[in-house]
Amino acid sequence: MKIAVVILNWNGVQLLEQFLPSVLQYSPEATIYIADNASTDDSISFVLANFPSIKIVKNNTNLGFAGGYNEALKHIDAEIYALVNSDVEVTKNWLQPILKTFENEPETAIIQPKLLDFKRKEYFEYAGAAGGFIDQYGYPYCRGRIFDTLEKDNGQYNDNCEIFWASGACFFIRSSVYKRLKGFDADFFAHQEEIDLCWRATNKGFKIKYNSESVVYHVGGATLEQGNPKKTYLNFRNSLLMLTKNLPKDKLYWILFCRMILDGVAGFHFLSKGKFNHFLAILKAHSSFYQLFSSNLKKRNKFQIEKHYNTKSIVYSYYINNGKVFVK
Repeated sequence: MKIAVVILNWNGVQLLEQFLPSVLQYSPEATIYIADNASTDDSISFVLANFPSIKIVKNNTNLGFAGGYNEALKHIDAEIYALVNSDVEVTKNWLQPILKTFENEPETAIIQPKLLDFKRKEYFEYAGAAGGFIDQYGYPYCRGRIFDTLEKDNGQYNDNCEIFWASGACFFIRSSVYKRLKGFDADFFAHQEEIDLCWRATNKGFKIKYNSESVVYHVGGATLEQGNPKKTYLNFRNSLLMLTKNLPKDKLYWILFCRMILDGVAGFHFLSKGKFNHFLAILKAHSSFYQLFSSNLKKRNKFQIEKHYNTKSIVYSYYINNGKVFVK
């Protein structure tokens, strides 16, 4: 199968210098692309001088993760897109298990590899760990990561299984499905757009899989640190947009109402910790959500599937029942 490894870049020359060698070494099956989001550093000249085999697609402006990939992939011809963060180190034979799954399972549209922490390689990494799920209020969590608690990789997730969402840090998708779904939602800019895309794929009857035979290491937070208020803003806003677009109709308004209350609790928690900028980020997220609500309500599919939708509260499990480890 024809596969394109596409690395989105914005002013990330140091990351490209560090991580491109592993991608080149271990990806003989793929054509490698840099999708550049109008960088102002010397990213492009560095790649041209040091990695002439890599193809470059230039976006005219910084369109974020969602819009950046949407624009760049218009110019890339492949059966499979491998969307890989610029701070990901790949390993030997990382592509073969993924391609084999796509070849043998036509209903599988999206796949995530095992995602481990580059800095602590024996631990799972925050962005996707061993595959993602969401709880009834739209809070994402992973096998191997519940909120900020990361599990050590002891082989407990050495399986190949169906999941709810695959991490955008290393995200494999059939190009035909990407086009059918019209790509990521550009309103999101960055953060949780991959969960929204996976949910929309599920509503179309496609499967999302995790494959532990493919292993990559992710730095995480290299482009936007975990404690950055902008990340708080994007995560809170985009989560509400995702729920608006994808929840079953009979649950939509009740769950949005509950989520508003929980967001308020989170805001006051930030205040109690002296994190005023994060409190303001939540207020800003809600304000932006109200402005985008009507347009995103119109994006809803006619058919929403409930079978993969977790009716438990991960917030209650984590903070009340001390549920720090993934339980199916």
